[in-house]
Amino acid sequence: MTGLREVTPALIATSIWAFVTGIAMVKAGMTEGMASLMTLLVYAGSAQLTALPLMVAGAPLWLIFAAGAVVNIRFVIFGAALQPYFRHYPWGKRLALGFWCSDISFVLFMTRYGDDTHKKGTSEQLWYYLGVIVPGWFSWQALSLLGIYVGGIVPDTWGLDFAATLALMIITLPLVTSRPMAVCVLVAGAVAWLGQPLPLRLGLAAAVVSGIVSGVAAEYFHSKKAAR
Repeated sequence: MTGLREVTPALIATSIWAFVTGIAMVKAGMTEGMASLMTLLVYAGSAQLTALPLMVAGAPLWLIFAAGAVVNIRFVIFGAALQPYFRHYPWGKRLALGFWCSDISFVLFMTRYGDDTHKKGTSEQLWYYLGVIVPGWFSWQALSLLGIYVGGIVPDTWGLDFAATLALMIITLPLVTSRPMAVCVLVAGAVAWLGQPLPLRLGLAAAVVSGIVSGVAAEYFHSKKAAR
């Protein structure tokens, strides 16, 4: 219930994003059945939106998969950070927990349990994580499927993609509560903006790596300064 309560405000933003993704798939020429299958199996809005223009352009299958992998490479980092909390579970369960992981669920979980004061691998952490990821999955699928089946009647002038971006910013910016986090956000945002011309959305991958490195460096220097 704690996880559900904390993730509920974020579900508004992610649901708008899911609705936009569903509309984009249909408008890109996918059938409703194909789009439904994609949202259920892929469950990654950024990877889906990256793959769509490549699919429309008739790009090779390996290139579509490579582009999606580059955009979602951040989940390798997420998985490595979550591994100490769930490593005692069987491989199949860890695979399921990883599949349901999202940006918001990772941020909420690490904000709550990421410091060294918590023992890792408790049942409370598993239930909190489930309380975050399960509602997130259902809300994403519901709004994505809604976008797929009603997307044809939504005017292009509504600008829903921009509204989704604003909604996500409203949710994530209040989570920036320290100087290292602020450095991480500013550097990642700047690199993502400058890296827009790069192919295969490589600018996003560069932004993830740059943000993490700068955030860790800022925290190191902040701790060193405080020790003095």
